[in-house]
Amino acid sequence: MPPRAASHPAPSADQRWSSADLAQSPHSDAQKADKVRAMFGAIAGRYDLNNRLHSFGRDQAWRRRAVRAASVRPGDAVLDMACGTGDLTLLLARTTEAARVVGGDFTPEMLDVARVKNTHERIEYVHADAMALPFEDSEFDALTIAFGIRNVTDPAQALAEFRRVLRPGGRVVILEFATPKSRLVRAGNILYTKHVMPLTAGLIARDRTGAYRYLPRSIETFLQPPAMMEAMAKAGFTDITATPMTFGVCVCYRGVTPG
Repeated sequence: MPPRAASHPAPSADQRWSSADLAQSPHSDAQKADKVRAMFGAIAGRYDLNNRLHSFGRDQAWRRRAVRAASVRPGDAVLDMACGTGDLTLLLARTTEAARVVGGDFTPEMLDVARVKNTHERIEYVHADAMALPFEDSEFDALTIAFGIRNVTDPAQALAEFRRVLRPGGRVVILEFATPKSRLVRAGNILYTKHVMPLTAGLIARDRTGAYRYLPRSIETFLQPPAMMEAMAKAGFTDITATPMTFGVCVCYRGVTPG
């Protein structure tokens, strides 16, 4: 019988995203880490459903693109950071010949759901902070992170940690939302993410943390492709590419550790 997800206390008032918080950049909020953890903890149970509905199923296609970009070889060790409920982790285990697949996340409630979903013997889930990974230097051949780098307090520190735990020739693959270049697509995206999705997703998740108001604001104030590629280069990655998907709503970044 699979394990059941544990119950956790509800977020306190100071762990929620208020309108005042989101009037500024949420990335400069001193309580960002606590609020992000509480936010994902509160929506963990309905996270997969909201992903499927509000991406119109495209979230799975984006993850499949990330798996291809990771170029996993037989016997590789792969780390999926900010694994959430384990969708990408499971995909890596099921569709590659990796010898080891580790899913790491710093939100216990998300890991609870991932462990319930886990149907593959090669997967190990661990509680881990992207800015201080509990792994040895050069321990992995590939590292993926899907829609998580934006939620880290210090993305540069996280990228440095990714570089540290990857072996020479290791691949880092980052999926992240971006602001579309097309004015028409951008206008439609703003209408959808700022007005429609916060209402419908919030109702489905029974969310009181402001998670789906945080999402569009965190995207528009986060690193766009040129800045993200520059940050990856500063962390020591080479052969950096950025592949836009679904009219530029999502970008797949890829970098390689030299050596």
